[in-house]
Amino acid sequence: MASSRVYVGDLGSGGSKPELEREFERYGPLKSVWVARNPPGFAFIEFEDPRDAEDAVRDMDGRYVCGVRIRVELAKNSSSRPGYRSNTRRGPPPNVVSSRYRRSPPRRGGRSKHLLESATAIRLVYDHL
Repeated sequence: MASSRVYVGDLGSGGSKPELEREFERYGPLKSVWVARNPPGFAFIEFEDPRDAEDAVRDMDGRYVCGVRIRVELAKNSSSRPGYRSNTRRGPPPNVVSSRYRRSPPRRGGRSKHLLESATAIRLVYDHL
């Protein structure tokens, strides 16, 4: 199934939602327009019909919009990426078993007595006074 989402790159920080809507709605009805703010420089535009998205990619790639030459391509379907999880739960992926994700046991008692003694046992010897 063809994607109805379009990636717009190289926008710089001057990309505005109204200008992108105006430029892309000539290819067909839009479902949504999302412009990245932090970090700026890209946007996603979703069309109602995938054929409109393909037309927009073909005609708009390399055009000047928002004062810069933009890159336009069909967005990759996020569910096809390896390791993609649709939920927003934080933490390691459920199928990853790695020591870097394991929690170490809590420390007890702070510094050891031996470490404190060795750190304070300094002996200075002066020769030729």
